[in-house]
Amino acid sequence: LAMYLPSFFTGHLIARFGKEVIVGTGLVILAASGAVALTGVDLDQFYIALMLLGLGWNFGFIGSTAMLASAHSPDERGHVQGMNDFVVFGGVFLASLSSGGLMNCAEGGNAQAGWQAVNLAMIPFLTLAGAALIWLVLRPKETR
Repeated sequence: LAMYLPSFFTGHLIARFGKEVIVGTGLVILAASGAVALTGVDLDQFYIALMLLGLGWNFGFIGSTAMLASAHSPDERGHVQGMNDFVVFGGVFLASLSSGGLMNCAEGGNAQAGWQAVNLAMIPFLTLAGAALIWLVLRPKETR
């Protein structure tokens, strides 16, 4: 529910605050999800982390898809969207495989160490995405 239910209002938030703000908010929410997950493995922490993960994913995915759609001419959008989906879901496939390896091969060999490794592994990716978003917002705008 946390991944898809917000879609009913994410578009309105994008129209009001802008695509970049919503994507940035999504990144912050994803980081908060990891922070909550790192606090422990109790069921309440797991549920809160998953709800934050879903909301952060929704804001990031919907906002970045809107950014992508506005970056190309209408005749290019179908091809660009298809290539983007291939790259994104290929990355999801690799991340899913990697998370299983992290859960089973983490230092200490127990589930809690694996859970911490999985949540710490998101830090470089969130950092990279945040840096790219900052670069995009701060770069000089092209005039046509």
